[in-house]
Amino acid sequence: MTAPGQDGFVRGIIKGIVNVLGGGAPVLDEQLQRAAESDRSRGSDSAEGSGTVELDPAGVPELRISYAPDPDGEPDAGEVVWTWVPYAENDGRGKDRPVLVIGRRDPLRVYAVRLTSRSHEDERDFLEIGPGEWDPAGRPSWVDVDRLYSVPHAAMRREGAELDQDRFALVARALQQRHGWRFEG
Repeated sequence: MTAPGQDGFVRGIIKGIVNVLGGGAPVLDEQLQRAAESDRSRGSDSAEGSGTVELDPAGVPELRISYAPDPDGEPDAGEVVWTWVPYAENDGRGKDRPVLVIGRRDPLRVYAVRLTSRSHEDERDFLEIGPGEWDPAGRPSWVDVDRLYSVPHAAMRREGAELDQDRFALVARALQQRHGWRFEG
């Protein structure tokens, strides 16, 4: 029996061990997925465990967007940080990618939206913000304004850069228009 809030952590450790040792992963993956879905349906924070998770933006009406970058090694609103982000299929797969921190969830987690360098010029769910220091190749980036993530400080790989206040305000207005979140500039 695990203490409340440790279930997600314990499942993550077990999954990691099974992946390293091989064998039995598909069955365990199904069991872990069902357990996480059960936790989420009960509203348990343990479903988030210690990693980055996608949230339903409609389920976070209280989100307040702010701009407060501070290059101190901690993720702050207005900064681009790197973290593992789950794929939309939510099947346990994902990739390390940059995300833009848009606000604080609690002392240990921030809200973020993902960035991509793949062109999305004609898609309404993406806002072009141009190139930045987070992409060493200098490619333009797009912000996915339809997906929201909860990122724990511990899951942040590194600070990529600070987004300037003008471009951050464009993102904030797009998120405000889409989801109704307030921008506290």
